[in-house]
Amino acid sequence: MRIHFYLRFHTNFGQQLQVTGNIPALGSDTQTPFSLSYLNDEFWHGSIEVDPVQQESINYQYQLVNADGTIIREWGNDRVINTLSGRFEEIQVVDTWNHAGEYENAFYTAPFLESLLPSHNNKKVKHPKQYTHIFRVKAPLLHKNEVLCLVGNHVDLGEWSTDKPVLLQAEGNWWTVALNLPKEGFPLQYKYGIYNTNKKSFVRFEDHNNRVLYGDAMQHKLTIVHDGFAHLPNNSWKGAGIAIPVFSLRTSKSFGVGEFNDLEALVDWARTVGMKMIQILPVNDTTATHTWSDSYPYAAISAFALHPIYVNLEKVAGKKQSALIKPLKKKQKLLNELAEVDYDEVMKFKLSVLMELFLAQKDELQEDEAYQEFFKKNRHWLVPYAAFCYLRDKHNTADFTQWKQHSEYDAAAIEKFVSPRLKHHDQILFHYYVQYHLHCQLKDATAYAHKHGIIVKGDIPIGIYRYSCDAWMAPGLYNMDQQAGAPPDDFAIKGQNWGFPTYNWQRMQEDGFTWWRQRFEQMSEYFDAFRIDHILGFFRIWSIPLHAVEGIMGRFVPAIPVHINEFHQNGIWFDYHRYAKPYITDQILWDIFHVSSSYVKETFLTEAGFGQYAFTEAFNTQRKVEQYFATLEANDHNQWLKQGLFDLHSNVILFEEEGSKGLQFHFRFGMEQTRSFQSLEWNTQQQLKDLYVNYFFRRQDDFWMKEAMKKLPALKASTNMLICGEDLGMVPHCVPDVMKQLGILSLEIQRMPKDPKREFFHPNDAPYLSVVTPSTHDMSTVRGWWEEDREKTQRFFNNELGQWGDAPAFCEAWINKAILIQHIYSPAMWCVFQIQDILGMEEKLRRDNPHDERINIPANPKHYWRYRMHISLEDLAREKAFNHELKEYLHAGGRC
Repeated sequence: MRIHFYLRFHTNFGQQLQVTGNIPALGSDTQTPFSLSYLNDEFWHGSIEVDPVQQESINYQYQLVNADGTIIREWGNDRVINTLSGRFEEIQVVDTWNHAGEYENAFYTAPFLESLLPSHNNKKVKHPKQYTHIFRVKAPLLHKNEVLCLVGNHVDLGEWSTDKPVLLQAEGNWWTVALNLPKEGFPLQYKYGIYNTNKKSFVRFEDHNNRVLYGDAMQHKLTIVHDGFAHLPNNSWKGAGIAIPVFSLRTSKSFGVGEFNDLEALVDWARTVGMKMIQILPVNDTTATHTWSDSYPYAAISAFALHPIYVNLEKVAGKKQSALIKPLKKKQKLLNELAEVDYDEVMKFKLSVLMELFLAQKDELQEDEAYQEFFKKNRHWLVPYAAFCYLRDKHNTADFTQWKQHSEYDAAAIEKFVSPRLKHHDQILFHYYVQYHLHCQLKDATAYAHKHGIIVKGDIPIGIYRYSCDAWMAPGLYNMDQQAGAPPDDFAIKGQNWGFPTYNWQRMQEDGFTWWRQRFEQMSEYFDAFRIDHILGFFRIWSIPLHAVEGIMGRFVPAIPVHINEFHQNGIWFDYHRYAKPYITDQILWDIFHVSSSYVKETFLTEAGFGQYAFTEAFNTQRKVEQYFATLEANDHNQWLKQGLFDLHSNVILFEEEGSKGLQFHFRFGMEQTRSFQSLEWNTQQQLKDLYVNYFFRRQDDFWMKEAMKKLPALKASTNMLICGEDLGMVPHCVPDVMKQLGILSLEIQRMPKDPKREFFHPNDAPYLSVVTPSTHDMSTVRGWWEEDREKTQRFFNNELGQWGDAPAFCEAWINKAILIQHIYSPAMWCVFQIQDILGMEEKLRRDNPHDERINIPANPKHYWRYRMHISLEDLAREKAFNHELKEYLHAGGRC
């Protein structure tokens, strides 16, 4: 049997189209795709021979190979030819490229297929005995009783009459129909339309021009047409969601902290007001120190393990061990009444009770088939994680480089280490036990959400904790000599240093991103969608060397450096020590340290000639300075001295590219604010500024786009969850285009416009494939923000809210409400609100002090993550008038 592939696609010179599939002729055995040939301006074509006896069906997909060798695959894996064993000697498929950025593709992701959109009658389609053509097309947003129909210029298509159109049937993702069309009717002109089967009436035609199909219907020949999407207004679906960390939930049943169980109460409330999404922060285990500093949810010791703090003890105990739980009621009540999470106390009590329950239940565990299935499916991460936790506690540190045994991971040695024959096996098994119950409880909670038509959106941190099980197992996947962070901004003027190692993307790509695929697979057990924290890190990451402390000492990696010749070409006399070393003079020392200047010179510096100073060997990095002050008394004066020395270290214009032998450099971010730059003469400043602007805003863009396209398409293709990107910060020009190409939803925040010419972003201007929100966990709430900058608030009040006169000093409930309503009416697919901003609409429900509602302060790396709702979800559910009002707003905005 011969199969012809015809693909509608307009290419540029040097591009090539290929077909991949599940048969040898399409590369299944050799990984060598089948190449198509240019046919004309409309089609690429190719044909293969297939033995129908050996192959029942073919699944295939197209990919574009650019002139530089990069590959772009079309989205989806639902093209199928399943009529090979029939009566046809020849099959031709006429296809339309499925661009990943088509917003209709979002409706074929897990949340829409499984929870949000009603499924149409999807019985197996029966073809007539005689047919020459199969038409397939997609239309994700049809209403109840609506089906697609086909009308055209052929007598079998009604000759454009809408009285009795040809009706299509739902089959998988496609609407399909098989027709017997004689060759005299070609070329065929046709359109899809919508037909209401209940009213038995034609509703409307699709938009755009008529579709045209060339070719005839020869005997023993079948034509299969994949027509892409029906041209209908498929950007009308809108939803709203609530964003809250699990630890912030409050119910009468929780134990001083929100638990997975509490998500069910949140689902009940969200359903009442018409919300369709619950968005949470990462829920992975962060237990590194057994102190409150482990409250930081983005420093997980495992990208797979769940945090024990979220377990519900009563559910673990069941009826059989309920006696172990009853004595804790008083302690539970005490912890649950606290305004904020007492992380240390909650963890202490939960782990002690879990150990008691484990000892009572461990024998039954081995006989539990569900547990055995969980263990078998997850052992690739579960066994190393349990061993890691045991070794962490044995050595009193998660820093595996300090362990006396197993400091370097060896899979075979760890398998022996977790053997049931060893004395410590119960302590290993305990971690299996806790993870199993966490899995069951989160699975139950998300299943409950799906049952009630609500999806759950998770969060993937951009980095991994330096002393995590992941780093221990595969340090080669990470650049352990670097620290990830973010450049300076209005929220953190010294930049951010998260301390995480950066990803070794080249190594990850070599094994097909196995670690990422496993991570996504496990997340899809619970979540329908996820937020990629700091998606800019897939283009380039802000990388800080280990010897630095502050984020301001970092640079973007990868980045095209500035060659020394470029300075000469731009008329800049290049002085290595002047530009690439801290610039320290007597005047600068006096400006920073005043009367302490002499002490600083004597203790930390040495003369470098020409009236300049340099750090001595003992203090020539920020890290050495930090270690020195760690040995001194912690007081304000020493903190001031340390910060001043940090500022001296960052008073530099260029960072040398490692290994370049003084030939390649990167500009320090915010160069113009340095005293070093300000001390240069005017002409040199202008020349350096030109190079600086070129470095940051021009030369890198295409390079960073290619970097992202090496990673993101492969990662997106490995999951069917809906992907949203947190694209905030210093956003390269290429980022919106790449996200649009891949159909990744952007994040739009009113007070953080991406257009540098605008002070505020208006939700009305949001693209459809986006999430709009007035605030995130990394910033103040609407009410808190209102009090931060009086002048900015006044401009917002007049220009964005359209109000006259002076803005109120505090964010009154009607203002909070007006801001949320702006977001509700946005054209964005999703609007998401923090619970604090929702409650801020009602005077009697909002918290007294808005600054107590802040979840995180990014500028403070030692922040204690402990915010909790000040009212319980049960009490919130009883606020009938408030809930009805919120539902009315969502309904009016088309989000209910």
